[in-house]
Amino acid sequence: MEIKKAAVAGTMESSDVYVEIKPASDIAVQIESVVAQQFGEEIERVVRQVLEENGVKGAHVSLNDKGAVECVIRARVETAIRRGEGERDQ
Repeated sequence: MEIKKAAVAGTMESSDVYVEIKPASDIAVQIESVVAQQFGEEIERVVRQVLEENGVKGAHVSLNDKGAVECVIRARVETAIRRGEGERDQ
């Protein structure tokens, strides 16, 4: 799957995560989180796993996390991927 355009998903509300995805030649993940000290590595692992599961080979992903649980992070990243495909508006 190819990211063709910049896209976003999520909110800046408590217990949510705001995800931005942009086309890139390789994978880059940038995380800003209120729980980065405790869960930063786990958040990055989840993001990379969702990218891999969706066949994304190149993307720059930025997250601004406000304490989201794993299922929310997965859903927001997948939504951003779908929106970034450019094939349909969501």
